[in-house]
Amino acid sequence: MAITSSSTTVFFIKNHQRHHYPYHSSFSILFSYLFFLLLFSSPPTAYAFTGDVVEDSNNRRADLFVQILKDEAVGRLNELGKVSDAARYLERTFLSPASIKARFLLQKWMEDAGLRTWVDCMGNLHGRTEGRNASAEALLIGSHLDTVVDAGKFDGALGIISAISALKVFYMNGKLEELKRPIEVIAFSDEEGVRFQSTFLGSAAIAGILPVSSLEISDKSGMTIKDVITESGVQITEENLLQLKYDRKSVWGYVEVHIEQGPVLEWSGFPLGVVRGIAGQTRLKVTVRGSQGHAGTVPMPLRQDPMAASAELIVQLEKLCKQPESYLSFDGHCSDSTLKSLSTSLVCTVGEISTWPSASNVIPGQVTFTVDLRTIDDIGREAVIFEFSNQVHKICSSRSVLCNIERKHDANAVISDSELSSQLKSAASAALQKMVGEIQEEVPVLMSGAGHDAMAMSYLTKVGMLFVRCRGGVSHSPSEHVLEDDIWAAGLAVLEFLENHL
Repeated sequence: MAITSSSTTVFFIKNHQRHHYPYHSSFSILFSYLFFLLLFSSPPTAYAFTGDVVEDSNNRRADLFVQILKDEAVGRLNELGKVSDAARYLERTFLSPASIKARFLLQKWMEDAGLRTWVDCMGNLHGRTEGRNASAEALLIGSHLDTVVDAGKFDGALGIISAISALKVFYMNGKLEELKRPIEVIAFSDEEGVRFQSTFLGSAAIAGILPVSSLEISDKSGMTIKDVITESGVQITEENLLQLKYDRKSVWGYVEVHIEQGPVLEWSGFPLGVVRGIAGQTRLKVTVRGSQGHAGTVPMPLRQDPMAASAELIVQLEKLCKQPESYLSFDGHCSDSTLKSLSTSLVCTVGEISTWPSASNVIPGQVTFTVDLRTIDDIGREAVIFEFSNQVHKICSSRSVLCNIERKHDANAVISDSELSSQLKSAASAALQKMVGEIQEEVPVLMSGAGHDAMAMSYLTKVGMLFVRCRGGVSHSPSEHVLEDDIWAAGLAVLEFLENHL
């Protein structure tokens, strides 16, 4: 549904029809995400919003700060999206030339908003205002300035720009020093982990959970993290890395604005949503060993084929993750709440398969594949892994092949702070009411299946997140897109949050 006034147009969805959003993913992919909404938000009615942009006798539209929160923010996102290490696509990795150039741009914009700026030894950019009480606990607002390869321009950048824009409104109105506590915007140097295959380098350092040994991780060229930092002109030592950790007592909380990277908000018809939590994640490497042989001479009944066994294992994993209650409810180890959580949040992915010797006329001797398993319930995640392990050994035994499972990565789920979430929900609702008038439904509450800097920052302080709708749920792609009015809504929500709760 397009809600139009003479001054602006705000796009929302009526009856779940996306007339203004072309499909960028198949219906089947969209459908697989719809169950997330069922538990974590109120079901949508026939329409999401009614009313036009508010313009009363006091010209309340002046409260919407369109020039800063929309026009300038959109322009800055476009400008930042052109800063790339690659000529034909967007790519910014940890402390690359493009990342450093992007950091200079962001630093200029932070200073334009009246913030004091500095860069720490891990390349994180900070912009801070002390408010009226410099000794009070600070609110940190952040996201990442790095990207994946062939990226979209909104992932990470939108969260940084929204925070800078909101604080610029305070600065332009002479109210920056009236904030009751310090506000610090942080543009983290690395979240994606593309260059060193190690995520959250920037935020983990500030949260105090980055091991000193990480400095010796090397990229494909053989350069270590320490080498790259030194090359950028900073001498990093174990001591100054440890000094990056913020004192818990100096921090009030952490807020992150980020594109949803999924289709739930688009389906529900809302530009903004509040994040209930971030799914925990486990990555497994499964190795299946059989008997290598000639494709034309070994009879089918005599084969010990690791490829066929792997195929059965992958299908079995899919069954388990689609219907966990059918496999876990009988053992008494999972409560009803865990089973319910799994049924609405569990996702499992086999993203890589490799074979040896990988020839069309050879029965493989070995197959390896990865499993990425995510859910908001950590107990349930362990139960699923245990059950999958049982299924693996049962199937491998029946097929006379050897199987091994390695845990390569674990991250516990992060539950957002209830107070912060409530305040963000209230701020988002107030922002949307200013834009379109009365809201007929509550702002959706949903979970994140993707990792964010908030996961690392949760080791330091309470966290809250605000999601922004993106077209088709597409991210990590040049097709990633956010409506200009949704960018405006995000900035206005941050402004409302700071104005009414800080």
